[in-house]
Amino acid sequence: MPRGPLNHELVREFIVAAHGDYDEVARLLKQEPALVHGVIDWGSGDWESALGAASHTGNFSIARLLLAHGARMDIFAAAMLGELNVVKAIIENHPETVYAKGPHGISLIRHAEAGGNAAIFVYEYLSSFLSKEVVGK
Repeated sequence: MPRGPLNHELVREFIVAAHGDYDEVARLLKQEPALVHGVIDWGSGDWESALGAASHTGNFSIARLLLAHGARMDIFAAAMLGELNVVKAIIENHPETVYAKGPHGISLIRHAEAGGNAAIFVYEYLSSFLSKEVVGK
């Protein structure tokens, strides 16, 4: 039998925690596993999930925890995690995605940058598109 919507404040608390508090994310997931799919609109269509929060802040451990609990992988998480094959596959099929913005308007290349050394190849790949654009102007 379907349940009602998740508590808005609980979703908010979960997504805020996903910016850097692994223990709180794990605790809340245990309390309410459905939070893994929760999203919040911070205003004006600025939608964010817990995976989105972990991705733009470079929190590998939180991102991996969320994915292990069924979070839906997206290009922003793949970029931060250094999953070049995933990023390439999406961009090859949808080239405009190189300009996509994630939560808070953060660009795809900034997500790769948040991944540091683990995402250096993704960062270089994305940079090659942006460099071509600058050279062409």
